[in-house]
Amino acid sequence: QLQLVESGGGLVQPGGSLRLSCAASGFTLDYYAIGWFRQAPGKEREGVSCISSSGGGTTYADSVKGRFTISRDNAKNTVYLQMNSLKPEDTAVYYCAAGPRAAMFPSRYAYWGQGTQVTVSS
Repeated sequence: QLQLVESGGGLVQPGGSLRLSCAASGFTLDYYAIGWFRQAPGKEREGVSCISSSGGGTTYADSVKGRFTISRDNAKNTVYLQMNSLKPEDTAVYYCAAGPRAAMFPSRYAYWGQGTQVTVSS
């Protein structure tokens, strides 16, 4: 029973902040890269950010650079996505995924969470 569970989504006004968490159960994240992806209605799933297993390598989509920060705490078996200066365009279901190497493509990941809704609206 290898599972990833996202939490922290919700409704926030433009310019606000949210912190998403991705917690693993049934396995440890020490040797897994983690990616955050999002999907809005009518759009393809896109990579938001990813982090290497060590935490030393991070990648961000151009649309979120300077606003989002990915981090991990392997001792807590959890990965985070801090989202600041949120825009309506950030509205989507956000998913975390685990895979052998960090990549911004969904096909590179084997384990996925159920997603958490983020809505940015006034």
